[in-house]
Amino acid sequence: QVQLVESGGGLVQAGGSLRLSCAASRSIFSFNAMGWYRQAPGKQRDFVASISSSGSTTYADSVKGRFTISRHNAENTFYLQMNSLKVEDTAVYYCNTRQFWGQGTQVTVSS
Repeated sequence: QVQLVESGGGLVQAGGSLRLSCAASRSIFSFNAMGWYRQAPGKQRDFVASISSSGSTTYADSVKGRFTISRHNAENTFYLQMNSLKVEDTAVYYCNTRQFWGQGTQVTVSS
């Protein structure tokens, strides 16, 4: 069992930046894929980014070049750095590994 807790969401103007964190309740060293997803109101939950245990990353086309996922195994935490935010990035962001999900953190981008 793993508990995941997101933090770092908030309200930001378009063009701004936020960094989301996902803290795991135990070591993530052995976990392979860790990822971020987001869900806007009335829409399905969509993939945003993932990172493997070797550091290989994958991004949704909509965030490539703007978002960066990283992991810090020693701190049992992984991150999503979000730059050049757009109004359409507004959503609840969830972190995930295996079958475990965090509770979500709201990101709101104003125009």
